[in-house]
Amino acid sequence: MTTTAIVMMIIAMVTVWGGLIAAIINLARHPEESASEPSPPVEL
Repeated sequence: MTTTAIVMMIIAMVTVWGGLIAAIINLARHPEESASEPSPPVEL
């Protein structure tokens, strides 16, 4: 592999893995709210 290919591969890997890590951190800080989901029906 050429130097250019290695640099581009590293940039792509940092973009993908960095985005994944950012998404995990964002979801941990702001979890999805279940209040907007309807409650299950209550059987009598």
